[in-house]
Amino acid sequence: MEERYPSRGPRSFQDRPREFHKAVCSDCGKECEVPFKPTEGRPVYCRDCLPKYRKPRF
Repeated sequence: MEERYPSRGPRSFQDRPREFHKAVCSDCGKECEVPFKPTEGRPVYCRDCLPKYRKPRF
């Protein structure tokens, strides 16, 4: 049987290490690191505060 997802090609995100960016949590004010570049005007939450703002999954 053929592999469903053979080597995903040169654009695989698994090959490179994640780049983290420093940010300040919009809720508690604690400095944290996030795996994306924060956008001005959009809130960023630390690992402790994020669950309070995440929409429930169904």
